Amino acid sequence: MPPDPFSAAVGGVRVRIRLAPKSSANKIMSIEADGDGNGYIKAMVTAAPQAGKANAALIKMLAQNWRLAKSTLSVIHGATDRNKTIEVAGETDALLRQLHEWRGQYQ
Repeated sequence: MPPDPFSAAVGGVRVRIRLAPKSSANKIMSIEADGDGNGYIKAMVTAAPQAGKANAALIKMLAQNWRLAKSTLSVIHGATDRNKTIEVAGETDALLRQLHEWRGQYQ
């Protein structure tokens, strides 16, 4: 099983993402490990990386997959980079349980 892309944060959870914009579909490909052994979610969106469109498409896709409000998700690192950190606001323990249940489909 790849390392966990989720980490507890004050007031929520942080998620490591590697995004491929201008792809053929909006989808989550897999959960993988980087060269340092850190887990991340490999995702792709059809939107171009212009004026925040790819980030907005990513937030929308994640919110739908995780059944969360888009307003609870925000890009806190890597707004103009492929490697991003998303913060999900909410009760940390409940979010971690929910996200780890979702992660089960990628094992």
